Amino acid sequence: MNRSVSRPLAAAVPRPAALPVVLPGVAAGVPARRFLLRHALWPLLALAALSAWSMGLGGDFWLADRLFALQGGRWALQNAYLTEHVIHRFGRDASTVAWLGAFALWLFARSRPALAEWRRPLAYLLLATLLAVSLVSGLKSLTNMDCPWDLSRYGGDIAFYGLFDARPAGLDRGVCFPAGHASGGYAWVALYFFFLQVRPRLRWLGLAAGLSVGALFGFSQQLRGAHFVSHDVWTLAIAWFVALTLYLAMARREAAPALRPALEGAGR
Repeated sequence: MNRSVSRPLAAAVPRPAALPVVLPGVAAGVPARRFLLRHALWPLLALAALSAWSMGLGGDFWLADRLFALQGGRWALQNAYLTEHVIHRFGRDASTVAWLGAFALWLFARSRPALAEWRRPLAYLLLATLLAVSLVSGLKSLTNMDCPWDLSRYGGDIAFYGLFDARPAGLDRGVCFPAGHASGGYAWVALYFFFLQVRPRLRWLGLAAGLSVGALFGFSQQLRGAHFVSHDVWTLAIAWFVALTLYLAMARREAAPALRPALEGAGR
């Protein structure tokens, strides 16, 4: 008797999924598995391949050698007005102003009921960009890798030590990996998921903006001798997966209240 009652009841109770059935901005009927395949697995494989080429197969030195040679065997653009003052300093400040602008928009949306649908996406954008930049900055102090301009190969006075190599005692810590300045650009790949929630058709434009600004910041720093290309690859990877993870976490939290009435009703 009890078994016959409990089975239909159990079947009627929806089980919370690892991801909501419908993700914000994603067309209905698209399985979460397909979404993760496109947004997690393929980017992971692409970034892993770039990292293997740059760090494992010598791509870092291959590119840096050529940039160094093109500048006459020195980092001639290290203190150039365009690379240091415009792209590095002004670019850093512009990224900060953009974040403050998004924060102002979030505050404005909170005071306008007509803009209620923008509040959560704007909060997501603010948090995703801030987390990405903060995580890169924190890792720079832990990874202990040097900039190209510090290496004897490029006119400095330090030998190269890889990510997992032991450094001699007394050698100053390296703080060049991942790429901090590039994170101020790549963090904005979160615009892809921001637009996915409010204007899905613009998501590719948002992604292009984040990738373009990050690539500009990153390549400018490579021209100055401040970073290898692998530093930018890892920065992009951090920014993308922070943005993706936060999008999924907020989507799951948003979907959770919808499951409660069914669960509470089934338990009566």
